[in-house]
Amino acid sequence: MQWTANRPFVPPPLADRLDRVRLRRHAQRYAAHGWAVMPGACLVGRRFACGRPGCPIMTCHPALESWEDSVTTDPGQVAEWWRRRPYSVLLPTGWRFDALEVPAALGLRVLGAAALPAAGRADARGPVAVTAAGRWMFLVRPGERLCSELDHRMDVVRHGRGSWIPAAPSRTMEGPVRWAVPPERTQWRLPDPGLVQTLLVDALGTARAPRVRVPRQMSTARRAA
Repeated sequence: MQWTANRPFVPPPLADRLDRVRLRRHAQRYAAHGWAVMPGACLVGRRFACGRPGCPIMTCHPALESWEDSVTTDPGQVAEWWRRRPYSVLLPTGWRFDALEVPAALGLRVLGAAALPAAGRADARGPVAVTAAGRWMFLVRPGERLCSELDHRMDVVRHGRGSWIPAAPSRTMEGPVRWAVPPERTQWRLPDPGLVQTLLVDALGTARAPRVRVPRQMSTARRAA
């Protein structure tokens, strides 16, 4: 990498350290607000490496084998996990929140509809994460299954117990995860899942979303109970 005014050279060891510190800071912020976290595999070149010998998974996945037993909000454990490696930050679902993962066409319309000053729309506003591949993840209160209009669609996934999502500023193959609606903007409040699903169903009536198959590592326990 050449030194330019717009892109200064950062030595690889320093770049890794800066990534690690940034990821740790965000993981600690989530944990401080009661959102359990866990380390995810690091993106190395064109694959994710978790450090477990013989692990065949090349896409984003937990770095811990028994991750459901290890997720935590403990600041000391979070600091220890990110002390040596720039792990991705993964948020387990089904505990403090579920995540409704949808294609960008639906996500954009739902975000716009939730912002309208209509009765009850404010209760549908909550944190929204977006991947560089164009998947939108609406964080909602946990426990409600997908309605029949959404359950049959392969491009709509509910992440509940047994699943997880990558959190900003983790990187994927396509680029970093970001917040379209940061949790601070909604004061870490989670919306009613039924209202968000209603907006999704309404959006299906105004746009034909592309039917895409979600990679299994992105949905893990797909449509978890």
